[in-house]
Formats: sequence, structure tokens, C-alpha cells
Amino acid sequence: MFELKNNTVIFIWEIVKIATIALLIVIPIRWFIFQPFFVRGPSMEPNFHNNDYLIVDEISYRFKNPQRGDVIVFLFPFDNSQKFIKRIIGLPGETIEIKNNQIIIYKNNQADILNETDYLPESVKIPGDIKISLNDKEYFVLGDNRVSSSDSRKWGPLPKENIIGKVIMRPLPVSVFAKIETPVY
Repeated sequence: MFELKNNTVIFIWEIVKIATIALLIVIPIRWFIFQPFFVRGPSMEPNFHNNDYLIVDEISYRFKNPQRGDVIVFLFPFDNSQKFIKRIIGLPGETIEIKNNQIIIYKNNQADILNETDYLPESVKIPGDIKISLNDKEYFVLGDNRVSSSDSRKWGPLPKENIIGKVIMRPLPVSVFAKIETPVY
């Protein structure tokens, strides 16, 4: 009888140790390196849909700057309790102009029209006429669903310190599982 109780105590102690070690590994990864995120609303359609489950890399931007085309999760500048998902269009030091359904990027006295055909259908319209110059710690972000997105056209540039991280994977739904790549312009 004593041996049975002793084996049970040892078994329970081993389970507690394994669970503790697992938590000591998983919790820091979850809080400081990768974070799950659920898409809410249609602002990123056709690429991301309501209830898509995404994995956000929170550490890469500590070593390199966000790039044009990155899909990011960030704290909304006017209410830090809300998290948004958008695509980076404009980088620090650039001027972004939206005119005649085109995005024009001005940098170093050169103007380039942004080609988004790698991730958006040509039929996507870009409502609004706007011209915004970004300082050295600001980004211009847009939702992929330009008609149904609250983004930099409405509330202005995104401060760098609001960026949580880059979307790197969509594990769910399984039918559209994908590693999320930054487009090449």
C-alpha cells in the first residue's frame, strides 16, 4: 500500500514538473516572441477574412525595420486597447499620394506608382484623394479592402511605437493555411 501511494506521489510530482517546465517555455514565447491574432471585420479582404487565425512575429522589428507590403498588427493610435491589421504602404521619410485610384510614392525627388497586382485584383478601387508626408518614425497603412477600411487615409500616419509585429502565418482555417510573405515591388 505504501509503495502504491509513493508511486502516485512520484507520478504527480513528475506531471507538475513537466507542466511547470512547459509553461516556463511557452509563456515567454507567447508574450514576447509570437502572438496569436484573430481578424475581425472585412478590412483586409480578399487576403484575410473575418475570424482568420494569424500568428504575429513580435521580435523581428527589434532587429530590422518594417518593409513596404508587410502585413502588420498594431495598436490603434487613438485607442490603444484596440488592435488593427493593415498593410504597410508608406515608409518613413516618404510622401504618399492617393489620386485617381493610384498610390504614388515620393522619395528622393522621385515619384513611383505602387504596383499591388501581386496581392490585390486590378479591380480594387482606392477611394479618396490624399497626400501625406511621413516623418522618420511614421508609416502609412491601408487595408486590402480599400472601400471598407479605416486606415491612414482616415486617421493619419501610424507611429512606429504602435506596431506590435508582422503577420507571418495563417494556420486557421486549415483550408487556407499559409506562410505570409512580403511582396516584392
